[in-house]
Amino acid sequence: MKIADRTYVAIDYTLALDSGEVIDRSEPGSPLGFITGVGQIIPGLERQLMGMEAGQNAQITVEAAEAYGERNEALYREIPRQQFPSDIEVQAGMNFETMGPSGPIRFTVRSVTDEMVVADFNHPLAGERLHFDITVSEVREPSEAEMAALAGLGGCASGACDSGCGGGCC
Repeated sequence: MKIADRTYVAIDYTLALDSGEVIDRSEPGSPLGFITGVGQIIPGLERQLMGMEAGQNAQITVEAAEAYGERNEALYREIPRQQFPSDIEVQAGMNFETMGPSGPIRFTVRSVTDEMVVADFNHPLAGERLHFDITVSEVREPSEAEMAALAGLGGCASGACDSGCGGGCC
């Protein structure tokens, strides 16, 4: 069976940046499983997997625009330093999480002064070209239970993921 819209797919993968730094990989014996066509993985990877079959290997490069998007300067915000805990020495590169109206929001500190912290709300992989080394381990029709479970999912599967998801959204 070939990968097509609304098929269950499982892949073993290694994900690296242009620098060659490996930033994620599936655990041995635990491939990443998803259903195509419902937004569970980044669009560029899904598009390039179409037509493949179980057992096939590929090196897939996904440009930023088809992954987590280009960096968006409009997602930088200045936050008064006093809104951070006084016992933490806030430094550029640190990651924080705060609660937003729809749940947790992550951001990275870009710069710090005595008065202000510049926070970057872009996805950490925004602007990055991603390199996947994949092996398709399974392709099949999704079960009724798997399709029914999609109805209860938020995040990428429901289309509610507007700035990219981490973890299982590849």
